[in-house]
This record gives sequence, C-alpha cells and structure tokens, in this order.
Amino acid sequence: MGAKAKKATMRKKASSISLASVHKNNDSSADFLPLEGGPARKLPNQPEQSVNIATVLYIGRIPHGFYETEMREFFKQFGDIKNLRIARSKKTGKSKHFGFIEFVSPEGVNRIRAPPNWTEIARKQHNK
Repeated sequence: MGAKAKKATMRKKASSISLASVHKNNDSSADFLPLEGGPARKLPNQPEQSVNIATVLYIGRIPHGFYETEMREFFKQFGDIKNLRIARSKKTGKSKHFGFIEFVSPEGVNRIRAPPNWTEIARKQHNK
C-alpha cells in the first residue's frame, strides 16, 4: 500500500469516528456542535446587547462651501455634536464631499426620513 492510500484510509477512519461521536453526543439542549466533532457545547451566557447605540452618521454629497462650521450650525438642531469630520484630500486639502458626524446621544441619529414619493412629485410638476 502506498503513502497516498494510507493517508486516504486514515482520513476515512477519522471522519467516520468524528461523525459517530457527534451523533452519539447529540444533545438537544446544546447550542452548537464543534467542527472537529466531540461533545456538543453550550454558548456562554452573554448579557443582552448594550443600550449604547452607534451615534455616527455618514453624510454624502456635501456641496462645495458647506464646511465644518456650516455643518455644525445646521446639525446642532438634531442634538449635541461630539465630533464632526469632513474627508479631505491629503495633497490639496480640498473636500472629498463626504463626512461623518458623531452625536453625544442617539436621539439625534434615530430620526428616520421617508424617501420622497417621486410619482407624486412628478404628478404635481406635470399639473403645474
């Protein structure tokens, strides 16, 4: 028997052993089965997800002339701003027309804006 044949038979034996041990130890209260085989395991108890929600907003398509001071003045109506950053070119220092705003509390972030109803907008424009 060659070396390749021996390795192939060893792999078959190992896979049959690991599958058999998984099926024997299959516990309905287990959360997952390890890939290598063996007894089923439970996940450690984890606390509920933290209440702290991300408070960072991505702002895209920022027009020329709408820089940090103007953005800070505009977005302060939604809450206290912790950090504000507009992406800039390293070479020229010009704006890349996107940025990020971080609010102190998540209440400023959770304002969901409905997308515009383009059909109704087109209808009103046509009726004018």
